[in-house]
Amino acid sequence: MSVMPTTHRDILRRLSTDEKRALMVRSDLRGLLHLAGHLGLIGLCLWGNVAGEGALRWLAMVGQGIAMVFLFTAMHECSHATAFRSRWLNRVIGNMAGMVLLIAPRWFFYFHQDHHKFTQDPDRDPELASPKPQGIGGYLLYLSGVPFWVGNLRVLLGNAAGRRKDVYVPEVKRGAVIREARWMLAAWAAIAGTLALVGWLGPYLLLPLLFGQPFLRACLLAEHAGCAEGDDNMLVNSRTLLTTPPLRFLAWNMPFHAEHHSFPAVPFHALPRLHQVMKGDIGTLEPGYLGFHRAFLAKARQRSGDRRAAEAKAAAAQRVPPADRPLTSSPFRRG
Repeated sequence: MSVMPTTHRDILRRLSTDEKRALMVRSDLRGLLHLAGHLGLIGLCLWGNVAGEGALRWLAMVGQGIAMVFLFTAMHECSHATAFRSRWLNRVIGNMAGMVLLIAPRWFFYFHQDHHKFTQDPDRDPELASPKPQGIGGYLLYLSGVPFWVGNLRVLLGNAAGRRKDVYVPEVKRGAVIREARWMLAAWAAIAGTLALVGWLGPYLLLPLLFGQPFLRACLLAEHAGCAEGDDNMLVNSRTLLTTPPLRFLAWNMPFHAEHHSFPAVPFHALPRLHQVMKGDIGTLEPGYLGFHRAFLAKARQRSGDRRAAEAKAAAAQRVPPADRPLTSSPFRRG
């Protein structure tokens, strides 16, 4: 008799009502302390970028960029209203973080809601509208961050012009999404123009963001790439990565990703506790990001090799003289 696999729903049913309530407790203090640490790291690296020279300055610039792009995870937490207890704090910080990354938080909320409702559903998960990289070239392009920035600009411009008709945005909210996009573009133009006038735009904003984005891409790729598609069990369609405390801090505990998808109402600071409950049942538990990327690259190389072999076989078949090719059917019919 076969045993049914454990699902995230089974785990949630094991938790008592009191245990669930304890896990869902949000905190302004915890959120503000975490945000202060994150912003403090950005400030420290910015100081190094301003005051440093030579290699030290470039290292500080990269560190500043990494900390800045990881504000995405703060915005993500705010979109769930779990970064802080106060709704206004989630809105304000979510807007500030989204501004850095050219992501309109209201639009992202609707996009992300469907990602949670239809995780890894090839037809309905909006994250799968942009396929994960398959070969080495696609992998490197993805990590570069170029598709990320181009995609964000395309979404903002499309929404600002009122041209986008994303199915996950409710019709009654399209006006608000359009206004949000226009406001963000105007604010970015004003900020970028001011920084450009004083010579700060490149070294203190654009270059750090460009240098930092590959590190965020490397982390986000690991959340679902290679996980089961078409299966609504969060224990197999989302991946948890066991990583270092500094990276967990920077990512607002999003490496506990199967846990987050299983119980999205749990705030970032309680995800380590939920992990202790779930860790024995998670089907996609990776000991680290380096291990994930090594395996991903090995599969990408294998796919590239298989494709080249298929292309070589097809080319060889085309070079066979017609007279030497076996007949697959007779051209003659009996009269």
